[in-house]
Amino acid sequence: MTLSEAAAERVRTLMSRSEKPIAGLRIGVKNGGCAGMEYTMEYAENADPMDEVVEDKGVKLLIDPKAVLFLLGTEMDYRTDRLTSGFVFNNPNQTSACGCGESVELTPAAEAARRGFEPTHRAS
Repeated sequence: MTLSEAAAERVRTLMSRSEKPIAGLRIGVKNGGCAGMEYTMEYAENADPMDEVVEDKGVKLLIDPKAVLFLLGTEMDYRTDRLTSGFVFNNPNQTSACGCGESVELTPAAEAARRGFEPTHRAS
């Protein structure tokens, strides 16, 4: 998993405003939404021994072990347009998304490889 420059800058800014020490930004996925899964993000005061730790552009990401296969090859970006701003996940394991963009359908990387599936890049 990697961060765009915009995402790294935004995460560093947000984390610098925290009143508590932060070990990193925990990224995961959970069941939910109309497409089946949702990305999760939260500040982590401590790294879990099972977390996959990724450091990119001065930001420490703690990847939930249950999400690793869903997030392989993903780039997290931060976009601002006229009406919205927020984090966007450019995930090659994403096979579809709901119309509102809040949930996605993901295929685990190992399953995709086993079936010979070539994931395609889809922006939200």
